[in-house]
Amino acid sequence: MEFEVSYDLESAEQFWDELDDIVSAHAGSHETIDNALRSYLRFTSNYKDEYLQSDYDVARCTYKLLESALFKAHMEYVRRQIVYGLLQEDESQTLHLITAILLYDGRNHDETFQMMQTEGAFPRLIELIRSHGINGSEVDRDLHRLLLDLLYEMSRMQRLTWEDLTSINDEFVLYLFQIIEELSDDANDPYHYPVIRVLLVLNEQYMVMSATGAPITNRVVKMLSSHGNSYKTFGENLILLLNRESETSLQLLILKLLYLVFSSQSTAEYFYTNDLHVLLDVILRNLLDLPGPLEDSSDGKTSGMLRHTYLRVLHVLLAHSQLKRPGMGYKRDEVCKILRLLGSNYNPEANGHSEQYMNSMSSGMFAHFAPIDPTTLRLARRCAAVDWLGDAVGEKETVSPILTISPASRQKEVARRHLLGMSSPQGGESALSVIEMAEQKEKPGVLSPSRIRNANGLGVGMETGIAEAEAA
Repeated sequence: MEFEVSYDLESAEQFWDELDDIVSAHAGSHETIDNALRSYLRFTSNYKDEYLQSDYDVARCTYKLLESALFKAHMEYVRRQIVYGLLQEDESQTLHLITAILLYDGRNHDETFQMMQTEGAFPRLIELIRSHGINGSEVDRDLHRLLLDLLYEMSRMQRLTWEDLTSINDEFVLYLFQIIEELSDDANDPYHYPVIRVLLVLNEQYMVMSATGAPITNRVVKMLSSHGNSYKTFGENLILLLNRESETSLQLLILKLLYLVFSSQSTAEYFYTNDLHVLLDVILRNLLDLPGPLEDSSDGKTSGMLRHTYLRVLHVLLAHSQLKRPGMGYKRDEVCKILRLLGSNYNPEANGHSEQYMNSMSSGMFAHFAPIDPTTLRLARRCAAVDWLGDAVGEKETVSPILTISPASRQKEVARRHLLGMSSPQGGESALSVIEMAEQKEKPGVLSPSRIRNANGLGVGMETGIAEAEAA
């Protein structure tokens, strides 16, 4: 039998002492574990407004449970009960603590997020995010941010199911875009980052699901296609985030969405022209900053993966956005130099290319990128083939992959492109390219390789970096 315990606290010290007593309770059976968990949640919820006002206090309270003997001795059972609490609880104070427990535990133990998915927590999170929106009390605002973080963390470390993704409707995606738009006056608002990350990870999940052939519509790209003019702030913040983000996994999430946006006729001109200039500057700078295979202290896979992804995005940006318009020519010389840079140290005899071609490729050779890999060379050539750049590298790929296949296969290709979020064929962006983009992954927390960081933080601008490389 469970008894109600009354507390008369006079200080924060008493609160933490009582909490220590609760999580230290001996629990040998499921019934006693349940009683201890109920006591923990009831006590912390009742005094949350008074003693758990900051994020630090909530985290401290959470780790009191996660580091307790009770949790360590019955880890799987306690986790499952907390997940059940998320599925059933409606009171904001209690939900706040439950969400924090799952978030902090999941960041250290993937099994927590896997259990959440198995128990059907994804649709529940969608429901809770919608119902505890930013128009509510401050308590709901804090809870809302935690729910967004939990949805993001849960979704980026595992593949969601078709049922999970179909629980998202157009209204939910528009709701997320609207949050960003309403907060557009403050780019540092704590809501911008969590909401943008959720949209990015949902886009990736749609890409991964569509790449398997499953019939699913990418609602993120769909809503940008139909309502993009009303939600320009999202694009502005996306570029800002790419400009300052050093975590590889988040850079890849941003690049995947940019690739789809510029690959689709309906969204290719979503960004303002001035924002495109900034985006091109960021992409060129980040390409220059990636170490070559000989510079990278790791096995070079991360640098290569990022370089290939940036080049794929660069191609669709150059080929399909407003940058292609006559008279624009923004940073044409810098783009051409970097493309020649990425084609250095290539073996012409092994690949059947002419001496004239090699002379063009070697012009302005950048030694720190050598030796280059065949995929980088192929992608650099594709970028150089964009009409407004001129014959920057030497040889053009004139035939789109979608035009070299049979009519029946072409029809399937177009259908797959539609599911992937690409409204119509553009250039050489086949569904295979999108699948390759979808497969690019990196573990959370891994920083992108950087020549600047390798040089003890002595950074240089794009023009200086090009000049130094040409002189090498």
